Amino acid sequence: MQSRLGLAAHQGLNRLAAREHAFLARLNGVRLPGWEVGLLRFASRAGDGIFWYALMLALIAWRGQGALPAVLHMIVAGLAGTLIYKWLKGATERPRPYQACPAICCLTAPLDRFSFPSGHTLHAVVFSLVATAYYPALGWLVWPFTALVAASRLVLGLHYVSDVLVGALLGGAVAALALAL
Repeated sequence: MQSRLGLAAHQGLNRLAAREHAFLARLNGVRLPGWEVGLLRFASRAGDGIFWYALMLALIAWRGQGALPAVLHMIVAGLAGTLIYKWLKGATERPRPYQACPAICCLTAPLDRFSFPSGHTLHAVVFSLVATAYYPALGWLVWPFTALVAASRLVLGLHYVSDVLVGALLGGAVAALALAL
C-alpha cells in the first residue's frame, strides 16, 4: 500500500496525465518521415548511456588524465541522478503514455515500466551541464543531443511532457549540486 504522499502524488500525476493525453496523441500521431523517426529512435537509444560513455572515453583519449576530474564528476552526478529517478519511478508508478491512452503508440521499447520522471532527460541534462562546466566548447555537441533525447521521449510515446520537464529540472538540480560540491 502506498504512503499518503505516494498516493497523493500518484493521483496528481494521473490528473496531469489526463490533460496531457490529447497533446501527446497529436504529437505521437504526426506523420514524420522514416529518417526522422529513425533519428529520434537513435537519440533515445544513444541516450541510454552509450553517447555519454563514449563522450567520457573521448575526453580521456583527448585530454588524458586531465579529463579525469570531469569524467569522475559526470559519473558521480549520473549515479546520484539514477538513485533519484529510480526512487521516484517506484514511488509514483506512473504508467507510460502509450499504456494509459490507446491513441498513443509506443514507437520504441522502453527500458523500464514507469514514466515519471524521464531518466533519459535527467541524465542528458546532468551530463551536459557537468561536461560543459569543464569544457564549454562541447556545448555545440551535447546540448542539441540533449534536446533530441528529450523530444524523442515525447514523440516515441514513452513520456509525458511533465516527465520530461521534471527530468530536466531534476537533472539541473543534481548537476548544480554536484558542481557546487
